[in-house]
Amino acid sequence: YGAARQALLAGREREAQGDALLYPTLNLTANATESRIDFQSDNPSLQPNFKRDTHSYGYALTFTQPLYRRQNWIQSDQGVMQARQAEAQFGQASQDLILRVAQAYFDVLAAQDTLALVRAQKTAIAEQLAQAKRNFEVGTATITDTHEAQARYDLAVAQEISAENDVAVKRRALQQLTGKEYGELKPLRPDVKLSPPEPNDMQSWVDLADKQSYPVLVQDAATEIARLEASRNRAGHQPTLDFVASHNYTSQNASQISPIGSDVTTDSVSLQFSLPLYQGGAISSRAREAAYNYERARQDLENARRSSALATRQSYLAVINGIAQVSALEQALVSSQSALQSNRLGYEVGVRINIDVLNAQQQVFSTRRDLAVARYNTITNQLKLKAAAGALTEQDLATVNLALAP
Repeated sequence: YGAARQALLAGREREAQGDALLYPTLNLTANATESRIDFQSDNPSLQPNFKRDTHSYGYALTFTQPLYRRQNWIQSDQGVMQARQAEAQFGQASQDLILRVAQAYFDVLAAQDTLALVRAQKTAIAEQLAQAKRNFEVGTATITDTHEAQARYDLAVAQEISAENDVAVKRRALQQLTGKEYGELKPLRPDVKLSPPEPNDMQSWVDLADKQSYPVLVQDAATEIARLEASRNRAGHQPTLDFVASHNYTSQNASQISPIGSDVTTDSVSLQFSLPLYQGGAISSRAREAAYNYERARQDLENARRSSALATRQSYLAVINGIAQVSALEQALVSSQSALQSNRLGYEVGVRINIDVLNAQQQVFSTRRDLAVARYNTITNQLKLKAAAGALTEQDLATVNLALAP
């Protein structure tokens, strides 16, 4: 994101560079020369031999104002579009940062939930293992119940180790983004209610993405730049006209043909006209190349629009299905808890065996974990939907914060 910010500042300079092509230029050059002349005449009677040390110095000040340069005008327009493209790229980087931070945050919460559930499951299995051992000792249960509980307990220990490692990895991923370590993260409130997208219409989101999705805006600017580049290369056949004014001053003490020094000042004003007639076909070739690149950019723009529409539809459906899944899992959790209570009662009266209770516990813990993950995924998909439509801002993260426990 820091690199994207610098790329934005660099991209904005393209507009100033394009404008500079329309402004006048002023150049100053200077020179100083020391010479030694050793003249040997073929006919000394007519022209005697001589040796002479000379020096000269001077400067030239040149002012140039483009009057007609079609290519410069087009390149100035390109600078405006390049700056606009940089703005869109930075907007996309900003949205990507929001998504990456939100994803990393909820990844930590999901890993912590998994660890907590594995530990709760381990504790429950340990209690069930102890009860199975007591029942075996008094003869009310078989050794099979003890072995099944022991196997589940050993598996829970292995799962706990894996879950602890996953929490550490997810925390490091969040630290990589923010550069900070965090003790505890606020979890989601258990009573959080997830609302459907607003507007609750897929096509409205697709239409919005087509207009302001950052990938589309970036490629739209690239297409316009390619179109202007094609025009600029076609303008290579057109003439140019510049206004040029110069002031030159030269001073020397002598020359090869005269021992007498001189000071010369020259001022001039001129119009310079240039018309490229033939350059081996290079201008025409560059014009064709730019035309092909423009057509390629148009195809890339169409692909960007289709990809944006697809991403928007996928995110919209993910949000709608996620809300439905959360509702179903909330009901499934209630049912699983009721089933666990029934199996525990059945085990106590002898109509259920130990494996039934363990399976019921496993179902409760798995459903609880799936419910938490479904909530996290639905929230991140809501952010992704807004990002696909180019409407994601930091305010959306502030809204997510309201769903976190105090």
